[in-house]
Amino acid sequence: MKLDNFSLRKLQKESARALATMQATNNNIFQFNQKAHHNSQNWYKVVIEWYVEKYGDLPSVIGPGKNIKLIMENKDE
Repeated sequence: MKLDNFSLRKLQKESARALATMQATNNNIFQFNQKAHHNSQNWYKVVIEWYVEKYGDLPSVIGPGKNIKLIMENKDE
């Protein structure tokens, strides 16, 4: 999957769905901070990669992420 081709908004939406499916503990968030310290776009990508590794596809496509409804779903796609 080529996340570098995703728009910033697409990265934000996919990572939001992925994060909404996990327990928000210090250790869970820390795993992403270690890999993408001080770079939000890389942080979004690491979150999405974690989700894809766990469920096999993007949060909007498969697993519990596909059931997440975002408030601004169609804003600036």
